[in-house]
Amino acid sequence: MEAPPAPRRSRAFDESPALAEQAAELLRRPRAALPLTTAEARTVVACMRLASYPPGSVLFREGDATGAGHLLLLLEGQVSVDTEQVPISVLGPGSIVGEMNFFDGAPRSASCTALSHVLAAGLSRAGLERLLDDHPRVAAKLLAVLSHFTAERLRALGQQVQMMAEVNEKLQRDLQAARTP
Repeated sequence: MEAPPAPRRSRAFDESPALAEQAAELLRRPRAALPLTTAEARTVVACMRLASYPPGSVLFREGDATGAGHLLLLLEGQVSVDTEQVPISVLGPGSIVGEMNFFDGAPRSASCTALSHVLAAGLSRAGLERLLDDHPRVAAKLLAVLSHFTAERLRALGQQVQMMAEVNEKLQRDLQAARTP
């Protein structure tokens, strides 16, 4: 039986106003269809918690459904994203991880491991519910921003699949040529 994801230390952003501002700025960075204003991004950050992970920590484990219900906006550090069979990417500050499970509650589709010390802004489903109740317009815009992050990730993954298909095709041609006398 595999160990559960590493426990994270979590605290309110009140203790780190500079990190709260960094999180707000990172939320505003994507060119989403409905971008967040500075004030709206700060409203979102007020519903988030600061999480810290030491190097080697597993933030999310592929197939896990028990740690469901939150996503992370990376503020500092590098995270490896991989599945059992394939390394997918290395992500750094400004990246979002865990959003698919956050949206649908299905088991995690990939594992995320801290390659260095990681600081992240975590948003739970309860935080999103507070945002929906108190600031529905901001919550709607946040969902548009998260959709933008997900779309970018899917586009990048599509490019990786295309590249692997081209490499596979070339290898098949080379193998066929080697077999032909």
